[in-house]
Amino acid sequence: MSLSLDVAPYTLRALRPTDGADVHRLVNDWSVVRMLSHLPFPYPRELADQWIASTIERQTLGKAWHFAICDGETLIGCIGLSLGHPDQAAKIGYWIGRPYWQKGIATACVKPVVEWAFSTLPITRIVADVAEDNLASIALLDRLGFERSGASRVPFLSRGPDPHPVLTFSKTRTSRPETTQTAASRILLVVAGVLVDREGRILLARRPPGKPLAGLWEFPGGKVEPHESPEQALIRELDEELGIDISGGCIAPFTFVSENIGARHLLMPLYLCRRWRHEPKPREGQELLWVTPEELDAYPMPAPDRPLIPLLKELLLA
Repeated sequence: MSLSLDVAPYTLRALRPTDGADVHRLVNDWSVVRMLSHLPFPYPRELADQWIASTIERQTLGKAWHFAICDGETLIGCIGLSLGHPDQAAKIGYWIGRPYWQKGIATACVKPVVEWAFSTLPITRIVADVAEDNLASIALLDRLGFERSGASRVPFLSRGPDPHPVLTFSKTRTSRPETTQTAASRILLVVAGVLVDREGRILLARRPPGKPLAGLWEFPGGKVEPHESPEQALIRELDEELGIDISGGCIAPFTFVSENIGARHLLMPLYLCRRWRHEPKPREGQELLWVTPEELDAYPMPAPDRPLIPLLKELLLA
């Protein structure tokens, strides 16, 4: 139930509770921790466990996304994005363990995370705060096209009580000017189906590695093509994704999602389906799972899907 991005030869995945020892070993290093403003030095082992638990909780709530950078099975660093900043901005932070410096790992991993965030998260800008003496990180942000947008002084717990100079960098999502976009061109119309079996369980599909929002669970469906109605698109998508056969008479409109996702606006009709032909099978590399309505909260989902959970519980548990 986790995110994953393939940035060969490295892998980015969600942090796990079992990563505490590796995170502590790498961060409890003066060369690393002195560049991280919110961490003390020495860095206690229990703080690593508490931080990982908080990242898992915030990811479940859609407030932040944290990736462990792995070389094979070895954790060598982390990259995090937190949402909820002014003007639809996300804040990015990252660190690499000192044994793995000067190998181009940060550049190889931060760049695809920035691209992933702009393509999948409801943001228009990414910002980063960097200590003025963190020359490697400043050079990395310059290479990635971030612009210097401000300066301040911030206390660093590991360095003592006096504030230290910090530079703020910013990168804005590139898109066509609003004046050249019609309302219709900004709308991304997708459709989703809630398949409910005879036991009242709901089918979830986990997005496979290499796709946007890989590792998250969602209701099956997809983009509505220009020549299709939402019902026609859902019938086609469920056939392509799951190999099941439904008809317009087997699906019923339930609700819809309308949400700004940055450069575009998502509109997603949601349909209920209780009857179909053939057994659902993963035809596009995804993982399938039948879950009860009570279990839905346990599965990380894209932000537009999460508000649907209480509505489905109210309907199916009544």
